[in-house]
Amino acid sequence: MEQTGAWSPPAGWIDADAFGRLVGRLEAALRRSRRLGGPTLVSVAGACSPRVDPSAVVVASRRAGEPWFCYEQPDHEGRALAALGSVRVLASGSRGDRFDAVGRSWASLGTSSMADPADGPPGSGLVAVGGFAFSVEGGGTPSWGGFASGSLVVPELSLARAAGRVWLTVNVEVQPDDLLGELVAGVEARLGELRPEELPLLDPAPTGSPVVQSAMPPAHYEAAVARAVELIHRGRLQKVVLAREVEVHGAGAFDSGALFGVLRDAFPSCYVYAVGRGTAVFLGASPELLVRREGQRASTVALAGSIRRSADPAVDEHLGEQLLRSEKDREENAIVARAIARALRPLSVWVTAAPEPSLVRVANIQHLAAPIRAQLSAPVGAVELLGSLHPTPAVGGEPAAAALELIPALEGLDRGWYAGPVGWTDSTGDGEFCVALRCALLRGAHASCYAGCGIVRGSDPAAELAESEVKLGALLPLLV
Repeated sequence: MEQTGAWSPPAGWIDADAFGRLVGRLEAALRRSRRLGGPTLVSVAGACSPRVDPSAVVVASRRAGEPWFCYEQPDHEGRALAALGSVRVLASGSRGDRFDAVGRSWASLGTSSMADPADGPPGSGLVAVGGFAFSVEGGGTPSWGGFASGSLVVPELSLARAAGRVWLTVNVEVQPDDLLGELVAGVEARLGELRPEELPLLDPAPTGSPVVQSAMPPAHYEAAVARAVELIHRGRLQKVVLAREVEVHGAGAFDSGALFGVLRDAFPSCYVYAVGRGTAVFLGASPELLVRREGQRASTVALAGSIRRSADPAVDEHLGEQLLRSEKDREENAIVARAIARALRPLSVWVTAAPEPSLVRVANIQHLAAPIRAQLSAPVGAVELLGSLHPTPAVGGEPAAAALELIPALEGLDRGWYAGPVGWTDSTGDGEFCVALRCALLRGAHASCYAGCGIVRGSDPAAELAESEVKLGALLPLLV
């Protein structure tokens, strides 16, 4: 057996106690891996400086082409989870139950790993981060290359923050033929690459003139809405969500780190996310929680029904009241709330939803929202809950089967990860996933922005087109 060296932790990122645990656990993992003839995952977490900005560190320290991930909700205790690199990818194919496949792989990995208990902020310790396409066939076009139908990554390093606490987690996959000294040196090298910098600033006056164009003419979207309303009146369905794609061809490569920083500042109540895969980055600021699992508790929200904001407080208040009284928007919200509660009941002791929707205001738009909570009857993990909830009628339709059959034909686009779940889960099954809305896929100097609207009986094609423009306003102005 290789002799244990007198290693000391790299300054500033991990304390001596956590580093000592890591070295001891690597030794034990080597013995196990050589005995069993297979890999062993080691995970150690410890506190680091509360001044660390997790997302800024990841943006500054990422290696070219490696997976990276940032996920924040600044107004919720300053919560953030950011991750670098990959020791294991849990991916699903384009067939079967992708949530079940990824969830089972994750549960198996979590139970076989040598990991610290999750004693730090939410998201500390062993986690898997990433997301899922809207549909099992989603992400099949070249523009979505690298974004599988379902893909969670176990990172090399992750940083979690909440309520002023920041924890660093180190993950190492140990193979039977590894050497302890080389494993420790690899961790030291990776920690040595971390750079405690601030997020880059967005250039307020970039050179060149970007070109903006709809992937389909706006008239195509209005025609799709009209066709959907016709099918609703015929009784084929109650609601369907139709999305648009708008492309931006920039004069130079888009700075995803700077864009993430602007979104974080502009939408502090939203779930601000960035997922890097290869040369592409998928990022956005979503107001919609799909599921948060904390032990036996599950939380979600029915978010449907929208109207613009106004800089005039009186007008803004009037618009909010108009939304609250809108029969069309209240119907849209009620359809979503009923479907979510129906999906949760078989898994729960009880499910409770707000009796009336309330207003949720973000920078450029306001929505109707009805929070929903459930007490789970069994330890159902976050990924398994995704399989029961996604897609809600907030992004799909009702009935789901009829809506999901119509969406591709009416939209004429590959949604990819747009309107799919993005987030994280830990080794206990806890986790949080938002619905990937108000987003863009960046690849070099090309960006594809996505936004959708819920179509119900009272929808007007021109009004829905205008609402899609408001939703595109979360990101589009930053790219042009």
